[in-house]
Amino acid sequence: MPYQWTSDPGDSPQTLKLWPHNSLPARGMAAFVLATFTLICIPTLPLLGSPILWGLLPFLLAAVWGIYYALQRNHRARQITEVLTLDEEDARLVRQDPTGEVQEWDCNRYWTTITKYETDGPVPHYVTLKGKGREVEIGAFLSEDERVSLYDELQIAWRR
Repeated sequence: MPYQWTSDPGDSPQTLKLWPHNSLPARGMAAFVLATFTLICIPTLPLLGSPILWGLLPFLLAAVWGIYYALQRNHRARQITEVLTLDEEDARLVRQDPTGEVQEWDCNRYWTTITKYETDGPVPHYVTLKGKGREVEIGAFLSEDERVSLYDELQIAWRR
C-alpha cells in the first residue's frame, strides 16, 4: 500500500503518510532506456559505414531522448506526498505537490466528516474530508481498492 500509519493506533498524534505508486525505480528506468537504445540500433547494424546511417542517427537519438524525457517527467509528476495528522482535537492535512507547493487544511476532529463518493467524484471511491467550510480530497492518486481501504481505516482512526 502506498500509505502508512507512522504511529501506533493508540498514540496521539496519529500520522498517516500517503504517496503515489513508484513502479519504475531509477535503475529500472536506466535499464529500460538502455534496452530501448539497443533494440532501436539493431536494425541500423547493416548500415554501418554507410552515409545513410548518419541521416538516421539523429532520429534514433531523438526517439531515445523522447522516451527518457517522458519517463523523467512522469517520475517528477509522482513526487506528491500527503500527511494527515490526527491529535486529540484537531485534524491536519498537508499536501506537497511536485512543484514544491504546500497546501494545508485543518479542522476540529469533532466537526470533520469523511465522505466516500462511489461514482460522483473524478475517480471511483473518491475520499474527502470536510470541515471549516472546505472539502479536501485525500489519496486521489491511490487505486480504487486502496481508496476503499483508506476510507475504512480513516473511519476507524476518527473513532479513536
